[in-house]
Amino acid sequence: MTLAQLRAFLAAYELGSFTAAAGKLKTSQAAVSELIIRLEHELDHNLFIRGGRRLIPTAAAVELQVHALQSVTSFDNGTEALRSMSALEGGVCTFGVLRYGAYYDLADLVQRFHRRYPKVRVRLVGLNSVAVAESVASGEIEAGLIVLPVSETGLAVKPLFRDQVFFVSATRDAARGPMTIEELVESKLVLYDAFAGWRDPTRRQILERAHLRGLKVDPAIEVEHVDTALGLVAAGAADTFVSEAIVKGQGFPRNVHTVPFAEPLFDTIALIQREGAYLSPATRKMAQMAARTLLAKARAGQDASTAGQH
Repeated sequence: MTLAQLRAFLAAYELGSFTAAAGKLKTSQAAVSELIIRLEHELDHNLFIRGGRRLIPTAAAVELQVHALQSVTSFDNGTEALRSMSALEGGVCTFGVLRYGAYYDLADLVQRFHRRYPKVRVRLVGLNSVAVAESVASGEIEAGLIVLPVSETGLAVKPLFRDQVFFVSATRDAARGPMTIEELVESKLVLYDAFAGWRDPTRRQILERAHLRGLKVDPAIEVEHVDTALGLVAAGAADTFVSEAIVKGQGFPRNVHTVPFAEPLFDTIALIQREGAYLSPATRKMAQMAARTLLAKARAGQDASTAGQH
């Protein structure tokens, strides 16, 4: 069985004659007839009732049509994907990623992209979500991955998945249960992303919850990098909060305990671009690769959670 036979069969099934099928396939009526005869011999079933003005599909043809269409469509989609890969012979990709992208399996994103599209120049910016959103909104970069919420307007936002945020401490007993906002504001905190400050999306959610209760969050220490903050937590100097991806990362300190918030807190990871903006082919491919990587990470986490429940 060949693709040529399946294409001839599908065209004849759709159009009702070998002549019309030949016109669609840009070949001769005799060639279409021969292809279908060979297919019938291979399947040991007649596919059409001949003799009238229009071909009448048999029950076997009706059964085959769905599967033949799936096979031909799948092959055509694969061919188109390969053609799209080879079509990227140049251009520039500008894309923003989460500062802590390595925790979301994005560390080798550029390497994987460059291996597929070696002639494309890449500008990958790793910043806090606030800065990525500002850069996309201003047109400095075309698209990016961020944590919501951000204040920038004029962005097309596509949420991808949610990552739960946990309170982490080396000194607080996890048996005390979930962390409340009231207890959090009384804790000695080390917070990272010092430059973004309270514009950082995760901090912003904490701050809004505190304000709703008339409370104030005052960190004892502010640093730029999460690894620095976790080092201080591991030493018992202060506590902090991080996403589940960081908790499950290879470098997470073993002596640090994690508890969820009493009112569960989540980072929502999203893909953004300017509203109405056309992404260059290179950046569109980068965005697709990044989104697939994040969704695979989310599915793996869900599978692990399901396995743990069993």
